[in-house]
Amino acid sequence: MEFEKINDGKAMTVRLIGEVDSMNIAEIEEKLLKEVEGVTDLTFDLEQLEYISSAGLRVLLQMQKLMKAQGTMTIRNVNEDVMDIFKVTGFVRLLNIV
Repeated sequence: MEFEKINDGKAMTVRLIGEVDSMNIAEIEEKLLKEVEGVTDLTFDLEQLEYISSAGLRVLLQMQKLMKAQGTMTIRNVNEDVMDIFKVTGFVRLLNIV
């Protein structure tokens, strides 16, 4: 799994590449919590994300709650496999997916 971020002042884009699961979610969560302070526009680009586990979904939900207090969060470029996971878990109703 790779984690890339582009920070442009108050806007930040995070690219998740590969698989997000219980083996790497702690590292991702730690980085995100450090980086989102002061960010008002958070975007997750999931174009190259192949799989996300329930632990990854939990972190997305945590980030969504955090960003509701300080700005907005958007998820974009979701591939079919990951979108299926979002649909089955009901996350399509919880997250702003474009």
